Amino acid sequence: MKKNETNEPTIEEISSRVEEIKMEVTEEVVRDSRASNSREATQHPVEWKEPNALDAPAPPDGFRHRWIRAESLGFDDTKNIAGKLRSGYELVRADEYEATSFPIVGDGKYKGIIGVGGLLLARIPNEIAEARAKFYSDKAKERVEGVKNDLLRDQHPSMPISYDSRSSKSFGGK
Repeated sequence: MKKNETNEPTIEEISSRVEEIKMEVTEEVVRDSRASNSREATQHPVEWKEPNALDAPAPPDGFRHRWIRAESLGFDDTKNIAGKLRSGYELVRADEYEATSFPIVGDGKYKGIIGVGGLLLARIPNEIAEARAKFYSDKAKERVEGVKNDLLRDQHPSMPISYDSRSSKSFGGK
């Protein structure tokens, strides 16, 4: 810095020195501090989920789990259980999942089965589940076609019915 006759720096010199110091401070702030590398800074926020009474263990490969009704209003629903077992379901025993803690039926004919509140956990092979879903989907399509055919059959020549089976979605528009 140049000094004037009184050996004091000029305003321009002070301003340029202040700008240099600002630049140095900004460069230091941009660098990572030790605090940003701490565990608290890198840790993701903890997310709390509401407990679910129907949590179930992961099914083995090739299977799906489903809760099925074993009793309703205190009465055994043997018709429902028998129907599910006939259609390919099998009940899931708690001893198959020893490392986990799921609710277990403690007594009665379903002792040792994973169950809660009148529901029992059952599994079904994916192939059977997909075939069952296709069967019921085809059955629903047949019913829709039947209703459509009945409607078209009963139409009057002076008032024809046009059946447009296309559908569309719109969001918030007019």
